[in-house]
Amino acid sequence: MGATVDWLRTTTPGLLVLCGLAIAVLLIAIIKVKLEPFVALLLTGLLLALAAGLPVAEIVGTPLKAGESLLETGFGGILGHIAVIIGLGTVLGAILERSGGADVLTDKLLKMFGEKGAPVAMGLLGLIFGIPVFFDIGIFVLAPLVYVAAKRGGRSLVLYAMPMLAGLSMTHAFLPPHPGPVALGGLLGVSLGWLILMGFVCGIPGFLAAGIAWGTWIGKRVQVEVPAEFVPLEPNGNGADKTGDNGATEGTGGTAVLTKSPPSVALIGAIIAIPLVLILGATFGYQLLDKDSALLQVLTFFGTPAVALLITVLVAFYLLGIRRGSTVQELSTITAESLKPVGMVLLVVGAGAFFGKVISATGIGTALADTMSAAGLPVIVLSYLISCGLRIAQGSATVAIVTTGGIVAPLVADQGYSQMSIALIAMAIAAGSIIASHVNDGGFWIIAKYFNMTVKQTLQTWTVLETILSVVSFAVAAVLFAVVG
Repeated sequence: MGATVDWLRTTTPGLLVLCGLAIAVLLIAIIKVKLEPFVALLLTGLLLALAAGLPVAEIVGTPLKAGESLLETGFGGILGHIAVIIGLGTVLGAILERSGGADVLTDKLLKMFGEKGAPVAMGLLGLIFGIPVFFDIGIFVLAPLVYVAAKRGGRSLVLYAMPMLAGLSMTHAFLPPHPGPVALGGLLGVSLGWLILMGFVCGIPGFLAAGIAWGTWIGKRVQVEVPAEFVPLEPNGNGADKTGDNGATEGTGGTAVLTKSPPSVALIGAIIAIPLVLILGATFGYQLLDKDSALLQVLTFFGTPAVALLITVLVAFYLLGIRRGSTVQELSTITAESLKPVGMVLLVVGAGAFFGKVISATGIGTALADTMSAAGLPVIVLSYLISCGLRIAQGSATVAIVTTGGIVAPLVADQGYSQMSIALIAMAIAAGSIIASHVNDGGFWIIAKYFNMTVKQTLQTWTVLETILSVVSFAVAAVLFAVVG
């Protein structure tokens, strides 16, 4: 027994077996036992640390001092990086939604592209609105607008839904301030500016292939009617069905809109662009300017993601709320409501980071790196395959991203990779995290419900779309990694 334990703790094959067992326990806990991912990740991390023979003081600290323990540094390190960003991003999305910005963008895009180009308009709507809005919230907000477009066009709901879903999925997987990319920035030590750049470079081809090309093709072959009860009334063409107290309109989901009249498309686009411009300004400034430059200090401060998003939220508060007649109390209520779902996301990300921290402390990462080097498997391919496996097995893209990031982080550290190369590895992980959405993915059931599809139809349309988006985006990342590496 003692020899077996020593073999597991001290040899490369033993450490790999230990890692495999830990991941298997994690998946069983999530899939079979139905534990919340937060609890499963925390429990598995603690068990792995004990099985690997790490000292208790290193794992959880002492009764007098726990600040340097794996448990607290694992949680605290990543949450200190992402909590503010995810919180502010969530608030920004809520303000843009409640202002009627989604309705405005829909009407404008439909007028620009016409009836035949309506699917492309829906795709761009998902792509644009998906930058500040979480995936599931984006579905809830945009689904009624897709119903209207499909009803107007008189064609299958799939034709209009798939491009929109591809846009939402691409931004959710590849672009900050969404939890996965932000967590990867902290785990892998890469700036959000590079993640934004590579997210667009890798994600847009995937979006075009999955959302536009595949969405158009499959939308003509899978016929799904728009249920009458799903179609909102359209007195103003924007899906609003009645006017509530104080002149605030109420959308189809019963959510109060901030103002009587919708904002302009230019205003919504400008607000969405603010954080992207500020963050990219800091990224390019760091590359081009002298390190002691006063301008660089200014760009760095305002381009810090938390500061950039805070500025954007304050601008949105004023331009979409205060200036248009809303009160600070109304904005505070919207902020509080929007932040309620964020807690579980942060806990899952923190627990995943702790799990990765344990893997690093046990030496499994080094053993995996040695094995990978011997097999000749590039780190970007390994990252993608691990992420794919976790996604298919347990369903959650965020869990797949955070867990894979923790496993891969030791392979990237101190290897001399450029920020662009690390960002491309992050894109490979993100691409793997969305492959083959199926029945163990909550998003699968949301889409089936909201777009009136059977399980078979959802597999034919959505599952294939996610796989195409994953494979194409990874292919772009892999090619670029080979070129710059």
